Amino acid sequence: MERVEQLFNGLWQDYVTRLCPSALQIHDLLAEEEPLHNDHIALRTFNLPMVGLDRLAAPFIAIGYQPKGRYRFEGKKLYAEHFEHPNPLAPKVFISELMVGQFSSLFQQTVRELVAQMPETSLRDPAFLYGGRQWELDFATYELLLAESEYGGWLAAHGFGANHFTVSLNHLEQFTEVREVNHLLRHNGFVINEAGGDVKGSAKVMLEQSSTMADRVEVGFSDGTYAIPGGFYEFAKRYPDEDGELFSGFVEASADKIFESTHQ
Repeated sequence: MERVEQLFNGLWQDYVTRLCPSALQIHDLLAEEEPLHNDHIALRTFNLPMVGLDRLAAPFIAIGYQPKGRYRFEGKKLYAEHFEHPNPLAPKVFISELMVGQFSSLFQQTVRELVAQMPETSLRDPAFLYGGRQWELDFATYELLLAESEYGGWLAAHGFGANHFTVSLNHLEQFTEVREVNHLLRHNGFVINEAGGDVKGSAKVMLEQSSTMADRVEVGFSDGTYAIPGGFYEFAKRYPDEDGELFSGFVEASADKIFESTHQ
């Protein structure tokens, strides 16, 4: 587990420093005697050969992770897979990729030109997973991509890193319901993602989720610094299946709305 912890420590430090500083405050609000258990993280990428889902999955597979589920989000033009480690205490990993070929020729050309700026060597170290943006980008180009795909604009601006970590309610003692966590967070000034309801999913589909709306963070562009949506914090409660094992997958309808946590 040492290599797993090392990789996730790097992802966490990048997440709370660059993408979602408020996660530290939420972490303190929910902290109990035992460390908070991270249910999963999520990563975003483009489905281009150099940076596709397989490239992001490789460092996880190298430390024992295995592919488990596949998901499609037709409206957002996304494909995703999730990965699990044989050690059930290791966080799950959800990786999605934008189907670039389904967008306008200008969008496609712009994204390809951004990714082409990356040195091939940058992908050899697993730390690229939390290395941020590895291309030059001006604010007008960000807005151009954003107009066609919120996901595409976000990814172009932030590059690589976990857009969210997830508190497992199954490992909390003080809170057992997602609604209770939402109430606490609202009381402390946090905004909850209400797309599809403030609690997504149900016991029937064996997974309930909620999330904050993304922090607004300062991002440096080639022509100035602008505040845009960064990362968010998620909360998940899993239910047992017919065999009494906790459901370990994801629910497409719920995940579709979780993506909207980074919307303006």
